Amino acid sequence: MTKLNGIKKINVAVFISGKGSNLENLIKSAKNKNSKFKISLIISNNSKALGLKFAKKFNIKKKIVNFTKTKLIEKNLLMDLKKKNINIICLAGFMKILSKNFIKRFNGKILNIHPSLLPKYKGLNTHLRVILNKERYSGCTVHFVNSKLDSGKIILQKKVKILKKDTVKSLAARVLIQEHALYPKALNKIINDL
Repeated sequence: MTKLNGIKKINVAVFISGKGSNLENLIKSAKNKNSKFKISLIISNNSKALGLKFAKKFNIKKKIVNFTKTKLIEKNLLMDLKKKNINIICLAGFMKILSKNFIKRFNGKILNIHPSLLPKYKGLNTHLRVILNKERYSGCTVHFVNSKLDSGKIILQKKVKILKKDTVKSLAARVLIQEHALYPKALNKIINDL
């Protein structure tokens, strides 16, 4: 927990693998005076992740982690998170699966954002599968992470109507707008419940 302008804020680490648009959005949301969180650490399994530029831009500590020796890496990562006083982890386009032991040790405070209305369309290629199945709606879900892929308790969801002319790209762009609105809202909601 950190105090900023007299307001207690929960320390959050964001795990990324790619361009980091949800990371950037969370950083900007954290600067909102009503926000209950602060992005204190960025972790990436990809040294070329474009999202790492936000660490420099917003002066946030970053760490690049090679997940080949998962057990040892996760043990060190848990120590780093403890040192930085991290209360919550947000996965934002993080393309590695955390072990059951890591999830358990971090005590259920790991969130993920997924571009579908879970429990439908877990895993990858969600927009393509949604369109091929001629669904009328898609959307996004913020959920707790457990040991099963995209199966943790749902925190918040947002529906997006699928248009006849939608392509994977156009649907993904519209869902991403909703992800940016939903993730900080879900994070503030669970902090209220802590």
